[in-house]
Amino acid sequence: MRDDELFRDTGGALDPWTQEPTRKVVLDLELLERFCAGPIPGDDALQTALALTRVLRDEFEQYGTDGSHTLSDRDSRTALRTLGIVVRRQGFEFDPNWHDFPSFRVYWNRNHGHGSWQARREMVQDVFGPLMGALEAAEERGFLAGLAQGVTPLDSLGWPDVDSHIEQLRQRFRSAATTIDYKDVGNRCVGVLESLSSVVYDAEKHCPEGMPVPPVDKTDVRIGAYIDSRLPGRSNEELRGLAKKASALSHKVKHSPTADRTSAGIAADAVILIANMLRRLEDA
Repeated sequence: MRDDELFRDTGGALDPWTQEPTRKVVLDLELLERFCAGPIPGDDALQTALALTRVLRDEFEQYGTDGSHTLSDRDSRTALRTLGIVVRRQGFEFDPNWHDFPSFRVYWNRNHGHGSWQARREMVQDVFGPLMGALEAAEERGFLAGLAQGVTPLDSLGWPDVDSHIEQLRQRFRSAATTIDYKDVGNRCVGVLESLSSVVYDAEKHCPEGMPVPPVDKTDVRIGAYIDSRLPGRSNEELRGLAKKASALSHKVKHSPTADRTSAGIAADAVILIANMLRRLEDA
């Protein structure tokens, strides 16, 4: 999402003097609340985080210097809270020294910012600069090493929960930089497989009579049973094997003390392709 898409046009009241339509652009608080509630399908959360960081950096600098800011106190509080939620969801640390415009004023008065625009600019840079650098670095890594796309020309698989898990996996891989991050990519891979097992497995169709229903986390069993029902006989062996190995690899990365970008990327590619293959099988 671009910077300007965080705002909305309130539309055409008439200027009392000229009788010409006037337009006012305001921060879209409803959109920010949606970001707080969870990832929005189709949105690039990293791009949105960058846009919101740029807007807030400029607004807080303007508030602390020439007073040319456009956000209200309420806007500043909602936007800063939203930014924190969005970036922490992607694995970034963000702990600003204030939570809105009024608390920023209190902060600068307590920390040698009284009467000094330059001191306030530096305070703003200290808060937003490192985050901006981390987000931009993650964006560059994403440009250089994205995850697999299915050959089927679809924007989504049509399974909302699976699509949401895959989108979060892509975002997490894009922002990952440490072993802990890559282990979390493995965890997100497991999440995709569990979501798939929940969607495709139907106990009435796929569970043998008299046997207990396997839990959702038994992804190889549940997905294997689904494949058996769609492709009976020996023709399913290869696909079942792929699903089982993708599950094993995901768990291995999740628990690996040496998880890195290569192993995490391979695991992520594998589960994304399994999801696309199961979708193709469902439509067959």
